[in-house]
Amino acid sequence: MPLITCQEISLGYEGRELVHRLSFSVAAGDYLCIVGENGSGKSTLMRTLLGLQPPLGGRVLHGDGLAANEIGYLPQQTPVQRDFPASVWEIVLSGCQSRSRGFFYGAAEKALARENIEKLGITPLTRRCYRELSGGQQQRVLLARALCATQKLLLLDEPAAGLDPMVTAELYRLIEQLNRENGIAILMVSHDIDAAVRYAKHILHVGDTVFYGTKQDYLQSCLGRQFALQGGKTA
Repeated sequence: MPLITCQEISLGYEGRELVHRLSFSVAAGDYLCIVGENGSGKSTLMRTLLGLQPPLGGRVLHGDGLAANEIGYLPQQTPVQRDFPASVWEIVLSGCQSRSRGFFYGAAEKALARENIEKLGITPLTRRCYRELSGGQQQRVLLARALCATQKLLLLDEPAAGLDPMVTAELYRLIEQLNRENGIAILMVSHDIDAAVRYAKHILHVGDTVFYGTKQDYLQSCLGRQFALQGGKTA
């Protein structure tokens, strides 16, 4: 059974529908990239999958042993969040909150935080203040934090936004490595159609026209060719 199945969900807010009766699924080890025009409902879909807002219709089902608190999430950062005055260790460890009892972290949670800090290559930054880091370093910290919450599924909302091309390429390489070597399913919202085409196994395009299928089928569709040709923007 898939990790997440969306059955004819309609998305929106304040009664305004953005997406109508959308169906798709995310299996273990999948890499699904969500693309579409600005304002088409991509971030609304993320919030719905996280249970932060209900769908206007339809159902979101969890399967394959996935609990609601076992989804790792890397959101878009606000300027206030980028200036957060905590250490890298504190931020990564906070990703274990769903595993801990109360506000206390045990040996298992601390070992998991150290493991993910090492996996993301940020061990030398462990005691540094988060707000002193570069944008790429901050995203690695947040990715390590998200990994503390899951071994199954990561939801990433524009993870490379605001990063320079070299740092962006390295971040995408790390995400692809987590998917390929650790079997973690990736569900990523991105305006970067080049990254979607390079790394994704499946594409979900939301907007006036909806597509869900393999990357190859998307690239052969009229919608995919048009979207790729215009660099992730449609008229």
